[in-house]
Amino acid sequence: MSDLPELRYADGPTTEATIDIAAPSERVWALVSDLQLPARFSNEFQGAELLGGATNPAVGARFVGRNQHPAIGTWETTSTITACDAPRTFAYDVEGFDGRPSASWRFTIVPTDEGCRLTQWMRMGPGRSGINPAIDAMPDKESKILHRRLAEHRSNMEAALAGIKGLAEG
Repeated sequence: MSDLPELRYADGPTTEATIDIAAPSERVWALVSDLQLPARFSNEFQGAELLGGATNPAVGARFVGRNQHPAIGTWETTSTITACDAPRTFAYDVEGFDGRPSASWRFTIVPTDEGCRLTQWMRMGPGRSGINPAIDAMPDKESKILHRRLAEHRSNMEAALAGIKGLAEG
């Protein structure tokens, strides 16, 4: 029997990673609000471009992100920025196949005595995403599939946060 809690996609499973950074929030904000930066540290996210002539991230701005995964190949997603509150919060929703977000992502920066604490958080759903066909094919393995996917996301988050820390403190 597993010690892991039972997960269901319909419940919007989440994961997050946090790191303390010895740099001011404004310096960290400049890094987390750069749509290209996570691609330097992720083995999945390959980069993004703003759409519609936008030149800077802003609430309501949309962007296309490129991704790759050994199990499913390459794909693109379109996302909408839902929070862009310098130097505190940067968030976006990934458009799902059914008109609802397939995922939500958020960076939160909190000042500390030594600099700031950066947290990256994500939630799956509520809209359908690329993981749903695997769940549909193996409904008895839904929780296992979700735990594995969340672990992949968390690993990429930890790499991105460590990279941001190195750049901000360097």
